[in-house]
Amino acid sequence: MPLENLRLAVLIDGDNAPRDCLKGIMEEIAIYGTPMIKRIYGDWASHGLSSWKTTLLENAVTPKQQFAYTTGKNATDSAMIIDAMDILYTGKTDGYVLVSSDSDFTPLAIRLRESGMYVIGIGEEKTPKAFVQACDKFIRVEVIRDKYKKPAKSASKSTSKTATARKSTAKTAEKTDKAAANKSTAKKPAEKAAPAETKPPVPEDIINLIADSIADLADDDGWIDMSNLGNLIIKKQPDFDPRTYGFGKLSNMLKNLPRFELQVRETADPNVRPMYVRDVEA
Repeated sequence: MPLENLRLAVLIDGDNAPRDCLKGIMEEIAIYGTPMIKRIYGDWASHGLSSWKTTLLENAVTPKQQFAYTTGKNATDSAMIIDAMDILYTGKTDGYVLVSSDSDFTPLAIRLRESGMYVIGIGEEKTPKAFVQACDKFIRVEVIRDKYKKPAKSASKSTSKTATARKSTAKTAEKTDKAAANKSTAKKPAEKAAPAETKPPVPEDIINLIADSIADLADDDGWIDMSNLGNLIIKKQPDFDPRTYGFGKLSNMLKNLPRFELQVRETADPNVRPMYVRDVEA
């Protein structure tokens, strides 16, 4: 079943999940499938979880109460695990999204995958490697924050700047128009040669991961379909995400790495143009 058609159960650990970007997390989940079940677990009688209320209402997430029977013991994990297994046996879902940075859910992720479920983990950078590797796909919360918060800020600043600019240009319309026309003509060559936006450097181990993955599936000429490459990389390293390095897609990331060559191929269908990549150093 294609990922975008998956029926998902979203289970959130209220004690170990970020409460400042739940909307962004739910929008990210929508890329992979439809959330059929959305639950969050915690002791809602405690003051520490009271700030969740508004966010849960806005995103239609059902809070599940779990009292802390003993000080220092986390009963939330057990309740979430029991619910996950109950949902599994109903047969109404194709996958799970486990939102937590707690390694205690590693056995749960492994067990769900053994039952044929597609498991997506969402957690912070501090999430232990064991839980990351136990998932089919792992998404960093920091990446989601960048994706869903920065555009809003930029739009706000842009609106403010535009309003100020309009007031200023209203007073000197004729002079501004002439200057703008001359400036535009003079800068055209420079705009074409303008360098691409600076991106953070891609670590050597990630470049080697990509190169090794290409070598694993490449044809006799060294080429591999981009989609197959992306799938293999995720299988090897579930938390791999081009957005971590400032690129929206894997193809954009590879275009900025001199070691790799990309090729778009034509097919009988003009709307289908698969992209292939190879390691020029192989």
